[in-house]
Amino acid sequence: MRGRTAGTPDQLTPQEAQIAQLAREGLSNPEIAAQLFLSPRTIEYHLGKVFTKLDITSRHQLRQALDGGSPG
Repeated sequence: MRGRTAGTPDQLTPQEAQIAQLAREGLSNPEIAAQLFLSPRTIEYHLGKVFTKLDITSRHQLRQALDGGSPG
C-alpha cells in the first residue's frame, strides 16, 4: 500500500479517481466491481473515501465535485 505525503491528504488516489469517474458515469457498484475485478464491497469502501475527501454525500454530487466544483 502506498503512503501519502503530508501535503496531499485530500487528493484522490488513482484507484479512487477511477472508481469515482465510473460512478459519475452512472455505473453501479457491481458494474464497477466487475469492470475493475474488485468486489462490490471494495467499491463501496473506496466511494466512501471519495465522498469524504470531496466533502459530498451522494453520487449525484460527483459531477460537480469532479468538475472542480463549478455549478452545473
